[in-house]
Amino acid sequence: MLPATFKLCAGISYRHLRNMTGLRRNAMVALHHELRRLAGPGPGPGSWTGQVRRRSSLLSESPPPMRRRLLPDARSLTSCLSPGSRVEEGRGYSEEELSYVKQGEDALQTAISILSEQGGWSLETEAANGDRVLSKTLPGVGKVFRLEVELEQRPAHLYQELVGNMERMGEWNPRVKQVKILQKVGRDTLVTHEVSGDTPGNLVGPRDFVSVRCAKRRGSTCFLAGMSTQHPQMPVQRGVVRAENGPTCIVLKPCRHDPNKTHFTWLLNVDLKGWIPKSVINQVLSQTQVDFANHLRQRMAEPASGGALQVG
Repeated sequence: MLPATFKLCAGISYRHLRNMTGLRRNAMVALHHELRRLAGPGPGPGSWTGQVRRRSSLLSESPPPMRRRLLPDARSLTSCLSPGSRVEEGRGYSEEELSYVKQGEDALQTAISILSEQGGWSLETEAANGDRVLSKTLPGVGKVFRLEVELEQRPAHLYQELVGNMERMGEWNPRVKQVKILQKVGRDTLVTHEVSGDTPGNLVGPRDFVSVRCAKRRGSTCFLAGMSTQHPQMPVQRGVVRAENGPTCIVLKPCRHDPNKTHFTWLLNVDLKGWIPKSVINQVLSQTQVDFANHLRQRMAEPASGGALQVG
């Protein structure tokens, strides 16, 4: 019966047959009854229709990502990121807003991918308290720096300071003059303008950045990723060097030995622009990360401050 039904339906694709009275209707009714018969009386779809649906879904799926060698904690990091976390287009976001969301989430996925690579990291510097900065050079990305430290606070408390109080960072970090939120999209995406302060010895002058940031919490793990973007409210400023962030990300994860403490990871990739020797850039960026950890410790030791911006 099924081959005859398909022949009948195929016949109506010819114009001289499609115009025959009642033929189109009879073909569709026959196909409907045949599919119902194949589906059977059970609660789920029949085996034939189920195969068709599975074939259709396979065609629409993206190819599986390449396997990567993961660090001990990298599997848990990647598992925290749900593939369905993107903002749906039907929620009323503009094309520009959706572009910012995509940029932020792409930066997050790229950063986690970099952090998940096990080999190739070299030690840049290690402080007496155990804070370490590692680095590696990646094709198409350049040199990336990775800070690994342990902090006394829980991830949620640090996340609130770094994300909720983002615009107050200049109060406690002398390397930052100003952070201003230009736009917020949904719960997870921010567009910011940052102005850096002078470096020790004035090796590198002030820079400014326009960045899209993706802030997410997945269980007890927190992420703050970002990369450079453009925004109509903040064109390039005259007399100020506009630097660029590559994929960057801060990961806050409870320590295995004490969930009340945080394993803090900061992936940094920056193009400072200008004619600066690579040796100077490497020194400045690695020292910036070490100093940031020390200033953050001092900030978290102070009494809690209010007026936080709720994100995530």
